Amino acid sequence: MDFAIYVIIGLLSGIISGMGIGGGTVLVPALSIIYGMQQQTVQKINLIYFIPTALIALITHVKQGNIEKKPLPPIIGFGLIGAAAGSLAAMGMQSDILRRCFGFFLLAMGLYEFVRKDDAKQKKGA
Repeated sequence: MDFAIYVIIGLLSGIISGMGIGGGTVLVPALSIIYGMQQQTVQKINLIYFIPTALIALITHVKQGNIEKKPLPPIIGFGLIGAAAGSLAAMGMQSDILRRCFGFFLLAMGLYEFVRKDDAKQKKGA
């Protein structure tokens, strides 16, 4: 039974990753809620999982010409700095606090997307 759940979680996360949304939005809550794993453990699994799925999505998007290359250097550079800072912060946090921070982040992003889509619809209509 566990294997089937892992397959479903992996497929859903992969589909979401391929869309550019980020498979962690499925993978992290699924592993922490269904399996009760500590947030730091789930975050580590997500980082390892991210490498091959991001590579496949990147190749697909590059082939389709969906990547704008000009802003990449500063985004990558500061992203690496942010990743190092975030990793250090996450390792120093208690698991329940990290889980709440991640949940708040997902909620905030969801609300932002919901509001932004309404703004986009209004601009199209104008």
